[in-house]
Amino acid sequence: MSHEREIHSAAEFDAVLAAGGSLRGRRIQSVDLTDRTFALLSASTADAVFLGCPMQPEAAAKVRADGALVFPPVPDLPFDPYRARLYSPAELYEGITARPYEETPDALSYAWFLRTRADGDIFSSMLRSLHDDAISDALDEALAGRRVVGVMGGHAMVRGGAPYAGTARLGRALTRAGLTVATGGGPGAMEAANLGAYTAPLPDAVLDEALELLAKAPSFVPSITDWARAAFEVRARWPRGGDSAGIPTWFYGHEPPNAFAARIGKYFANATREDGLLARSTAGVVFLPGAAGTVQEIFDDTTPNYYAAGTAPTPMVLVDRAHWTDRLPAWPLLTALAEGRPMAARIALVDSVDEVPQTLERLTAAR
Repeated sequence: MSHEREIHSAAEFDAVLAAGGSLRGRRIQSVDLTDRTFALLSASTADAVFLGCPMQPEAAAKVRADGALVFPPVPDLPFDPYRARLYSPAELYEGITARPYEETPDALSYAWFLRTRADGDIFSSMLRSLHDDAISDALDEALAGRRVVGVMGGHAMVRGGAPYAGTARLGRALTRAGLTVATGGGPGAMEAANLGAYTAPLPDAVLDEALELLAKAPSFVPSITDWARAAFEVRARWPRGGDSAGIPTWFYGHEPPNAFAARIGKYFANATREDGLLARSTAGVVFLPGAAGTVQEIFDDTTPNYYAAGTAPTPMVLVDRAHWTDRLPAWPLLTALAEGRPMAARIALVDSVDEVPQTLERLTAAR
């Protein structure tokens, strides 16, 4: 479906009608139309689809009579299954400065997920699928034409430590090189990379100051509330941060989303989230030290590179030689798989994050 057929806001709705007066074949997504009854009664809506658009009863009856499909809003949900855009940190953490994390939309959505994921209710399953498909659509639109580099790493990396600071410098360097940083959107290494991207357009000293402020709440354990409030304190002090993407999941609800990714595509289905994150990392993927989740991501990324036919494999850079050869020996297996294949020229193992930007550049140029 062409994105040109979609309408995502009241302003876009008005502009379409002003230009041609017809909604025929359009997809109107999560737009409040309760005060646009006259427009709906006047316009042609044949073959249109209205996804979660509140409207007056007479308008709904008319568009249905035209042959439009109307998917009404679902009441009493902490999320919008038809949403047209990615999340922002402020949206997921609404009220965090005055209320505990458990009362935010993010936490309420996770609580709903816990209640419904194993109840066997096809309606709940459908709502999760609708939401996740809408997020995928929004990600495609948000990242179209961008050179996206994925930065993968574990959630256990704490604020205030040298690894966290190094990962933040990496995110800053990649962003300043014209790349869009995308992470798993959670805490630890993921937050550090998004923080670096956030500080990229600001003076170098800002990152150092931000690291000091964040260190007062080193981890999301035991208090997500304190951890999140420290991040929003940084955002309030420097409100004009840089762009990056975070792609977290409610499947790992104990991992809250970090507040430094400007664009957040949060999923219920972790498998969809993992595949989507790696597939959209078209400029390469950096794998920082991590545990089972990061190992899974390495080989999720390896499979399409191993079988790549007609397209260049995506660059893969593993960081920390000791970690990936001794503690979790993913590198020997990766090199064994790559032997004799085009992907062999697109993988690298480096000792520190400082080597990553130049290594990515070299791998991208490799034939």
